[in-house]
Amino acid sequence: MKIVVLDGYAANPGDLPWLPLEELGELTVYERTAPEEVAERARGAEIVLTNKVVLDRRQIDALPCLRYVGVLATGYNVVDLQAATERGIVVTNIPAYSTQSVAQMTFAHILNITNRVEHYAMMNADGAWCRSRDFCYWDTPLRELAGMTLGIVGLGNIGKAVAKIAVDFGMEVFAMTSKGPADLPAGVKKTTLDGLLAVSDIISLHCPLTPQTKAIICASNIAKMKRGAIVINTGRGPLVDEQAVADALHSGQLAAYGADVLLSEPPAADNPLLHAPNAFITPHIAWATFEARRRLMDIAVANVAAFMQGRPTNVVNR
Repeated sequence: MKIVVLDGYAANPGDLPWLPLEELGELTVYERTAPEEVAERARGAEIVLTNKVVLDRRQIDALPCLRYVGVLATGYNVVDLQAATERGIVVTNIPAYSTQSVAQMTFAHILNITNRVEHYAMMNADGAWCRSRDFCYWDTPLRELAGMTLGIVGLGNIGKAVAKIAVDFGMEVFAMTSKGPADLPAGVKKTTLDGLLAVSDIISLHCPLTPQTKAIICASNIAKMKRGAIVINTGRGPLVDEQAVADALHSGQLAAYGADVLLSEPPAADNPLLHAPNAFITPHIAWATFEARRRLMDIAVANVAAFMQGRPTNVVNR
């Protein structure tokens, strides 16, 4: 069976083996694939794996041999599910492979903002501590997490992992979630969006992107927050209105914004968040720890094997 990986570089830049997938069929791996290259590269393939390369109706119609699409990510909006379903093409994803890594990055952003470790390390490399008149110095606010209030928007696998870490830090945790109070993790209280905005010192976004959550962090909702609140986004870029966040950083309504995702990736050079004060942006790497990518590869291979055995798992278009 012919297997084509359209954009293998991000998930596996060379530090993980492709051999388990090679053992399942005739494998071709492309590091990256432009939209106009999809039809030629995937021609004759029964199995196509993609991370961010879009397979829309036009692309799917151009691939008559295609029987299976494996998305090398949790989100599967890169595939036209209706077109695939009409053709009887199975589409799978890889859920929950990066939960701990994304929770870790969430707190990496929170701790960077409250403790500014890299800032002081760079200052000291430039001699700032050597020049200090005292045994210590600081030129940024330093905050203790214990006693602060964290508001979590969305309490799926990652939201729950973040909540557990926050409780262990001694934070008070509120969540906007569809879960009932009896299903909440220990130490987490359910609230409404307005309730969460009003009480939170830090707001962390972990909800799916839907019409209801698109730009949930907008100018009107930012105005409902405490002055000096912090927003963290390791979920989806479109959950925030980037210009509104930048404006709030300039005005001081928001003290800081930590994000691993942006509306457009890679961003345009004039993205307002790239030049806003106290905006700390990482390049969509929360999922990319070696351990998470190894789980991703293992699950991807298992998904393909299950499909070939006639019992597909992690199917998103049943």
